[in-house]
Amino acid sequence: MSNNEVASGMIYVKFRPHLLMLFIQMLLSFLYFLVEASLSKGMNPHVFVTYRHVIGGIAVLPFAYVRERKLWPKLTMTMFIELFFLSLFGTSLTLNMFFASLKYTTPSFDASMTNTISSLTFILAVALRLEVVDVKKPRGVAKVFGTLLSLIGALIMTLYKGHTIQSLRGAPFHVRGNFVHNNWIKGSLLSGASCISWSLWFILQAVIAKKYQAQLSLTVWINCMGAAQSAIFAVIVEHRPRAWLITSTVELCCVFYAGAICGGFVIFIQFWTAEQKGPVFVSMFNPLGTILVAILAYFLFGEQLHTGSLLGVVFVIIGLYLLLWGKESDRDYNSQESSATDVEQRECKTQIKISEQEVPQRNLSQDTN
Repeated sequence: MSNNEVASGMIYVKFRPHLLMLFIQMLLSFLYFLVEASLSKGMNPHVFVTYRHVIGGIAVLPFAYVRERKLWPKLTMTMFIELFFLSLFGTSLTLNMFFASLKYTTPSFDASMTNTISSLTFILAVALRLEVVDVKKPRGVAKVFGTLLSLIGALIMTLYKGHTIQSLRGAPFHVRGNFVHNNWIKGSLLSGASCISWSLWFILQAVIAKKYQAQLSLTVWINCMGAAQSAIFAVIVEHRPRAWLITSTVELCCVFYAGAICGGFVIFIQFWTAEQKGPVFVSMFNPLGTILVAILAYFLFGEQLHTGSLLGVVFVIIGLYLLLWGKESDRDYNSQESSATDVEQRECKTQIKISEQEVPQRNLSQDTN
């Protein structure tokens, strides 16, 4: 194997989490428009969340059984409670509020609100000592400023519109129907509450993923519990049996895409990345989703853009870059800790060997006497 191939392999391994999270944001960006199209057709958001998790669990279950059936840990009551709250904050509660907010807002607005998740996750991770921040070093300061800039960018995109940029003529797709967004405040509150719940989910991901090493099986558990929780909530809120019927191709495509791709593949990759890089790393890629949704909304779906959105995107990109640069110090910190631990272990082994060699010599001297 040549040196170039080795170098390319090392670069790929180093940036694999980054590439996977970028790919995930691309997949999630399409979901915003599919969901709004389904809601405009009359699909109940709580029913949609239930179907999504049912399909997600079914899609991942065969892979989990084949690859991880020998790795399943013992399901204790403590583990069951942890999985219950992980499903509550990560799937049923979060998504029910988030997709319900699309009734009253737009995909671009909801995508911009998710930018606050990285800031909230960073604050919670620091408070729980899951994130290392050394403000005496430039990389530690970069984490703080990157988080603040991302939050400022999200607020600009949310609160400031500015001049309108006309939509692109001849956009190939038009998914929006006769959907009227008539309660912006209610939608904003639902979206904000969803972001808080989402932040808690990223924190729980990093904690539970270390205990439950079978990540495919963990994805199945999350989908199954999330489906049960959402079904109970949907039955309480929606009393019409007709609401559970899928009446259009758009709704069917949305349910299968959200379940198999977003509920299965995306959750599995997020668990793997959270275990490798921590919860803040996973959440700080959400701003890229905002940019991708804005691009799709303009070029593909004919939505209008505003100068405030473009200004917010600039802040988001700068903040994301600073966060990524600051996160590189975590790897250096962990490598220093591991190297220090290895040195201590080698010293202990050396002392044990010396002591073992001294014992026979002492016994020999005593026998001679």
